[in-house]
Amino acid sequence: MRKPFMTGNWKMNKTVGEGAELVKALADMVWGVEDVTIAVCPPFTALQPIGQALRNTNIALGAQGMFWKTEGAYTGEVSPGMLKDVGCTYVILGHSERRGRFGVPDKDVTEELITVFGDNDATVNKKALFALDQGLKPIVCCGELLSERQAGNTDAVVVSQIKAALQGITAEQMADVTLAYEPVWAIGTGEVCEADEADRVCGVVRSTVVELYGDCVAQATIIQYGGSVKPDNIAGLIAKENIDGGLVGGASLKAADFAALVKAASSRA
Repeated sequence: MRKPFMTGNWKMNKTVGEGAELVKALADMVWGVEDVTIAVCPPFTALQPIGQALRNTNIALGAQGMFWKTEGAYTGEVSPGMLKDVGCTYVILGHSERRGRFGVPDKDVTEELITVFGDNDATVNKKALFALDQGLKPIVCCGELLSERQAGNTDAVVVSQIKAALQGITAEQMADVTLAYEPVWAIGTGEVCEADEADRVCGVVRSTVVELYGDCVAQATIIQYGGSVKPDNIAGLIAKENIDGGLVGGASLKAADFAALVKAASSRA
């Protein structure tokens, strides 16, 4: 049985003080839950103090991204060693927002400006390989735009992104890799992929792992669903065969909501 994994992706939210208050409340609410892996991924500015606040709790620390070098003249980037230094265990890689793929883009985010987000299949692969080499556990994201779904290309997009991200990663290393399916059209929109369809696409992700590594590795691989996951829809999602937890945005910003998601995952475990 795969251990459920609930990850809170705070995105560009929470100051140090706000984040510390959040994790203090969350830690009290989920204390004693041992059958669910729990992690939060604050902004870079809050990682060090949040890491300290999480000591002696059952909540792990993760980051929202990293670069594929140990050090150097890479202004604005953060290395795996820096993340480990402040207590990170996990790192989110290839999130659609880091790829410049948005469910509801801001009006001022033009095609010219979209390049600021930068990530693509090649950079996600380099980051995943280097994260593993440096002792971090990557949460590798995939997902389709609404236009891609409407064109009937959901499966092709997801398979392509997963195959590209995992290129060069060994079967042994897959034990430290989490995959996350997030339909881009459901991120921050309030729309959620129906549980049956979310499970089907997560099944496509698992079948891709079967193709690459065999059934044993695929059956052990944790696959999260993300995209407007909330306390009122988590039960239907977490009950599905191929959904092993959630990569949670907005609902992770309130301790009570995220705790409810963790406890729902615990009931499934």
